[in-house]
Parts: sequence; structure tokens; C-alpha cells
Amino acid sequence: MSAKRILRGSWLLLLLLLPALAQAQSASYRYDTVHSQILFSISHDGYSRPFGRLHIARGWLRFDPQHWSRSATVLDIDLAGLDMGDADWDKAVLKPALLDLAGARYAHFVSTSVQQKDKHHGILHGNLTLRGITRPVTIAFTFNRLAPTIYGLHTVAGFSATATLDRRDFGITAYPDSIGQHVTIWLQIEAIRDDRATPPDTSGP
Repeated sequence: MSAKRILRGSWLLLLLLLPALAQAQSASYRYDTVHSQILFSISHDGYSRPFGRLHIARGWLRFDPQHWSRSATVLDIDLAGLDMGDADWDKAVLKPALLDLAGARYAHFVSTSVQQKDKHHGILHGNLTLRGITRPVTIAFTFNRLAPTIYGLHTVAGFSATATLDRRDFGITAYPDSIGQHVTIWLQIEAIRDDRATPPDTSGP
């Protein structure tokens, strides 16, 4: 076989492989709603900053480890799953003056862009809708790992993230003398590769 034929065959093989390579780099994931957790903290009368917990109800992630700017995410946070460590406290926080569960059960987040700072750190920009109000938010995150699970059943991408919100931006202005203004949020995220995963519909209640 001539060198020209070998070269031509190599180029054809490369052209055939390019779509597969591109797909391998940028993949779809669904959030692991068991191992993904959201914690938040806010001042309580200035005495302490107690923690609350929320859960991701559903979500989608497109992640390209080689080109973070191509990544995107959409997720829903279930306010009904709020856990303040006390049932009466949960009910108080979910009343219309605060999180207003009756008005909207889910908080929605849709990313708009991703900035990569270095090999493991980046900034996620997006819009958060809470209590029917949408505001831009910025989330600093760490890319922890992308690898198969210990039993090889799934490929998982893991992230840790933090953000700070001003509750007044979302119309939560009640009890200014006893509840702090700024909410600190921590997210521990695991996402399972799933080529069938699609963004959830964020137009619902």
C-alpha cells in the first residue's frame, strides 16, 4: 500500500472519529439527588448562624472537562424538603413571609456562562428564581473529580461550590431585626453521566 493511500486512510479515520471525540469531551449528566446536598446559614438574632438543608429535586448538567465554557446546567431545588432540624421551624420558614412554599414549591437555577480560573476552580454565572423573582447569581466552585464509581457502574462528576445571597433581592424582607440579610450557601454536587439526560422544565410552579 502506498504512503499516499495510508495518509488518505488516516485522514478519513480521523474525520470519522471527530464527532465521537467531541461527544466524549462534552457529556450530559443528571444530578445524583441523594449525594448532592445544599446547606445554608443565616444570622439568628445575632446569636448564631444556624444551618438549614435543601435538596435538588432534579437537574441536568452538560460538562466539558477540556472546555468549561461549553458547560451548562439547569436544576430545581425542592423547598418542601427544607430541614432546619425542627418541624415547627420548618413550617415557620416556609410561610409566605419567608420562602413562601405555597406560592412556589421549587426554586429554579439556569446557568448563563462558566468561567474557568485554573485546573480545579471556576465561576458559574446564572439566574435564580425564588418566590417568583429572578435575579442573577454568581457561584464559585471547585471541580473535584470526574471518574467511574468504585464498582464501575457510572461515571460521576463531583463539585463543591459556595455562594452568598441577599434575601431582600428575592422579596424576603420580613423580620429585619432578627433574621440576617445575607445567606451563605454551600453545595456538594455529584452528577451521573447520562446521555439521555435533558434539562428539566423550569416553567412549572
